[in-house]
Amino acid sequence: MKSKLMTSMFSATASAAFPRVPQIVSLRVVAETRQVVAVMAGGDIVVITIDEEDSPSEVEGTFETGISAAAWSPDDSLLAIVTGERKLILMTSSFDVLSEGSLRPVEFGEDAPINVGWGSKQTQFHGSLGKIAAQAPKSVKVGSSPDDDNAPRISWRGDGTYFVVSSLSDQDEHGLKQRTLRVYDRNGSLQSTSEPVPGLEHTLSWRPSGNLIVGTQRFGGFEGSGAGKEGRHDIVFFERNGLRHGEFALTPDSFLQKDGSTSTVDLRWGYRVRDLSWNSDSNILAVWAETTLGDIVQLWTIGNYHWYLKHEILAPSPSDNVGRFTSLQWHPEVPSHIILTTSSEIIQRHYELETFISPSLPPNDTGLVAVLDGSQILLTPFRTQNVPPPMSSFQLPINLAAPTNPSKYKTKTPIHVSFTQANDGLAMLWEDGYIQLWVLHTRKGPGFGKVMNPEMIWEGAVPVARGSQWRQITAHAPDSTDDSWTIGALGNLLSADVDTAIFLTIKERKHNHTETITLPSKNCRIVDSVWPPLYQTPEGRVIRHDHEGTPTENVGQFPEFCAHMQVASAQLKGSDEKRSLFVGLGKSGKLYVSSGPDSWSILASNTNSFTVASGFVIFATTAHESKYAPVEEIASLLAAGNEGPLKDVPDKWVVRKLERGSRIVVAVPSTMSLVLQMPRGNLETVNPRPLVMQVAKQDLDAGEYRKAFMACRKHRIDFNELVDHDQEAFLRGIPHFVEQIPEVDYLNLFLTMIGRGPQSAETVTKICDALRVELESRDLKRYINTILTAHVVKSPPDYESALAELHRLRETDSTVVEEAVKYVIFLVDAEKLFDIALGMYDFSLVLMIAQHAQKDPREYLPFLRELRSLDKYYQRFRIDDHLKRYESALKNLSLAGPERFEEAFKYIERYSLYEPALKIWRGTDKYNDVLDLYGDWLYERRELPQSAAAFIEAKKPEKAMVAYEKNLQWQELFDLALEIGSKKEDLETMAYRVAEDLSSKKRYLEAGRVLLDYGQDIKEAVSYLCQGNDFSEARRVSNFYKHPELVEGVVRPMSLESRAQISDDLGEMKEQLRKQRERIRELRIKKVEEPDAFYGTEDVTLQNIDVMTDVSMAPTAFTRYTIAPSTASRVSKRSSRSKRKAERKVSSGRKGTVDEEEYILKSLTKLAARFASSRDDARRLLPHLFRFSDEYRQEGLELQQEVAQFETELKEALEEIWAKPLVEDEDGPLPDSWAARMAEAEKNRQINPIDRVPKPDTLRNDKWRIDLYEI
Repeated sequence: MKSKLMTSMFSATASAAFPRVPQIVSLRVVAETRQVVAVMAGGDIVVITIDEEDSPSEVEGTFETGISAAAWSPDDSLLAIVTGERKLILMTSSFDVLSEGSLRPVEFGEDAPINVGWGSKQTQFHGSLGKIAAQAPKSVKVGSSPDDDNAPRISWRGDGTYFVVSSLSDQDEHGLKQRTLRVYDRNGSLQSTSEPVPGLEHTLSWRPSGNLIVGTQRFGGFEGSGAGKEGRHDIVFFERNGLRHGEFALTPDSFLQKDGSTSTVDLRWGYRVRDLSWNSDSNILAVWAETTLGDIVQLWTIGNYHWYLKHEILAPSPSDNVGRFTSLQWHPEVPSHIILTTSSEIIQRHYELETFISPSLPPNDTGLVAVLDGSQILLTPFRTQNVPPPMSSFQLPINLAAPTNPSKYKTKTPIHVSFTQANDGLAMLWEDGYIQLWVLHTRKGPGFGKVMNPEMIWEGAVPVARGSQWRQITAHAPDSTDDSWTIGALGNLLSADVDTAIFLTIKERKHNHTETITLPSKNCRIVDSVWPPLYQTPEGRVIRHDHEGTPTENVGQFPEFCAHMQVASAQLKGSDEKRSLFVGLGKSGKLYVSSGPDSWSILASNTNSFTVASGFVIFATTAHESKYAPVEEIASLLAAGNEGPLKDVPDKWVVRKLERGSRIVVAVPSTMSLVLQMPRGNLETVNPRPLVMQVAKQDLDAGEYRKAFMACRKHRIDFNELVDHDQEAFLRGIPHFVEQIPEVDYLNLFLTMIGRGPQSAETVTKICDALRVELESRDLKRYINTILTAHVVKSPPDYESALAELHRLRETDSTVVEEAVKYVIFLVDAEKLFDIALGMYDFSLVLMIAQHAQKDPREYLPFLRELRSLDKYYQRFRIDDHLKRYESALKNLSLAGPERFEEAFKYIERYSLYEPALKIWRGTDKYNDVLDLYGDWLYERRELPQSAAAFIEAKKPEKAMVAYEKNLQWQELFDLALEIGSKKEDLETMAYRVAEDLSSKKRYLEAGRVLLDYGQDIKEAVSYLCQGNDFSEARRVSNFYKHPELVEGVVRPMSLESRAQISDDLGEMKEQLRKQRERIRELRIKKVEEPDAFYGTEDVTLQNIDVMTDVSMAPTAFTRYTIAPSTASRVSKRSSRSKRKAERKVSSGRKGTVDEEEYILKSLTKLAARFASSRDDARRLLPHLFRFSDEYRQEGLELQQEVAQFETELKEALEEIWAKPLVEDEDGPLPDSWAARMAEAEKNRQINPIDRVPKPDTLRNDKWRIDLYEI
């Protein structure tokens, strides 16, 4: 961007001591005092107030000897000045002198190194000349460069802690002046002095990051120069201690392009470096050179310890004169913004880091990346090679000496390059409109010879007036229907207020047609590698052009200008509609996606680079992660109307960790690779799972099973993915799968991973059977190992079928059986195979397995001989028993004959084979014996109902009655006793036993019924009914059986006992309610006043301190409730025992713990249920107390009042305790810090215990009183 601006700030006359034209040494806007301070060479310090209109200039002070150099500290608090009398003065912003000293002190400084002599020349062996020769001083001439302007220089470090002064010394004995660097601190104290450097020049700049001081050095051709070839010119670096720290060579050829211009400047080498300047983030070094043909500024960057010449800026030349810059300055806040001035213009330019990558599509994608480096372009195709920078696969030299050049070309470094999507084309653009078009002919596969064979097919210039500036190029390669190339250049015509895009059509290597497009504004960009072309305006609008004229169709919109933008094509799910997605990365680090003029969303807010490949938007974040967003999923979200940040979606996307500071360079879909660059500059190629799976899925859809299989095998992708993609299609394609992958080892590997994978047993069986059938139909002998694998990996494994295959193969082709047996022994444990073969009752197969498993014959031959001597079924029984197949053994034992029944009977008891035995002997005369045995076993296991049923089925009623009585099933017991005709005395005895057992279980009503019906003991029955609080039934029975004396003697006394028990229970409940109600109040006050102490939370603000390292260590999380480290993932993997322990911890409710409140709430719930039971007892007792007498009536009235009083108190307490707290609305700004957001999330996760424990609802029934007696 270039703008013309001239501002007259003030005028001044020369000092009397300097009767010359006034010259400004330093001009600075001091923001704190709102003043412009001009330091004049004549010695005046002039101040102008900004806020006052027409404010006159004021001279704050004057140095009579003049000022040679001046520089402000970065924070505008200090001003360093070198006076004409060679003094260094340090002043404050109010122009008070802080320190004053000589410009050329003789001492080294406070950081002088300490030398104890170790390793010095005096301690070394020096041959026949001896130490005297070594100690003799050597005369080394150190002088300054002829290009030196003899003026001192001052440069501050970025943090303002130190500054460096470069000055010339007086002439030495050789008549030479030496330039020396001296470093001072903020107090003006000398810290260090540089070592002597021959040929050191006047240029000086301290890198803002503070690690390097930069200058220039000349070699050869003059006295006192550096030892080197004449014409060599280096950028040299110094450390703060004054020692040298590396260098790189300038390229004089770029300064010396001849175009016939004339110049009045006479320079010895044709150019000289006037100044050096770092940008604010220390990544770009600007070198300002004055040449005989005009001024030029070079921009250098570093990567992997190599300096790259990225761009050259020529000074605009008025008419036929050479152009000169008057100043060079970087923006203090925008790192890539440079400001240049000439005598009539102010030029402002903004640069963006751009990676030139080839957009070629599969299968012709090369992953080609171009790097600009002065007069050559470094090219590397990452499809076949990963060459670490600064090396490259190919160096394309730039030759501008073509005789057909129609205009003047002064720089060799192009301003922009672009690749074509097809035909491997590369277009280069220079700022003055010169263009070259190359076809690279890149090799796409491994091999010997050249990586590429470039061929230039056209060069020429944009046919516009001289003075236009061009900054971006794009190119379109010919397709099958057209053999013409199209080149588009974007720039700004002379004195135009809008950008212009010019498209040149190249046919048969000749310029054929020109089309001019006028864009709506300045500073637009062409979206690279898109055809027809798309443009982005500075406001973020994406516009399309389809015909000559002004493009007006808006197709996309970003909320800010995105210097990095790509286009992706997506097909919406469930439809054939295709949509273009525009993905852009803004300066803010936000990654946007847009699908229309009014539709955009934010994919991420911390992105440093991205690319679009293989159906994914791949982006790297400042959190050192790479994310893979499916393009189709993004399109569907945008189609559904999701705008703004996509908050919930990123959790579904694949995320991979990266090295700190990694950036994406290029993705190569054909090789499923992603190239990353580390901060230092070195490269790393990774194969992300999403890219591998995308290519594998495409291969599966195309029926290329081998390619998909080999990709998964190479990149360690589970082969289950091949099945999961489309299971039905895979099963149909089994014949093609086997045809393309005939290797037995590969098929075995595939089946093994399928068997161990997450597939269901049914799916595994289906795949194994389908593959096995296909292999058996092709060649059983060749694929026997794979067929065995198919049997073994099933779930459950079909070992017997595998051994049957071996048996069948032995009968047809015994030559391969030995290797097959060895293989199946490799898959399955030999002992297991031996047992399986034995379980097949095939002794020949058993012997074959044993022999190939190298078992000791002494271990199995005696056992096999013993088995051979037995009868068939008893032999099988012994085998099944040996193999612990007890049910099968019992079946064979039952077939061995009736004489084996006693042995079978004992075998059933030994292994509890009762149910199989019932099935085996059902319908035989031994069935009842087995049932009797089964019933005894159930009785011992306390399964009494089942035991009684078995005894009844076995015709054993006496045993059934014992089981019924033991289980207190008194209805079934007495029914069976009456059915078999038991005696009356036995029934009465049985009735007393059963009633006593029932009363011990508090089943009083049933005990009373048993004594009444079967014991004929009315008094005892009435007593049991009263104990069960059923006074109505007790009185009915007494009167029904003509025993009214029982009412007076039993019912009335026991009613008073029941009334006293209810009263005692109410007293206990009242005390419990009072204590727990008070404790709940205390806890809730503490929760509000001291939430951290109540919940046991840590101070989350401590987590905002970033001191964590990147060492890969398992995370730990200590809390005040743990005594061992734990992580979040362990919670989901706790055993059931630890879960029960945690539940018991909550239920214990230990005082002072965070679970105490929940425990009390649960206790109150139980209290309400207990009161409901007591109230029900009172309801049944009260009518009888009111009927007996006035004394009893009074007792009943008091009981009714006690119950009612406690009921009211309990209801009030429950309402108070279970009342929902009021939610306060917190006004004010949302928390913007990470710690505040985490604290808010933790607060939201603290669920109120009343939400976990429901309020008791057992007190709803209030119709228990007798209202009549309260009137």
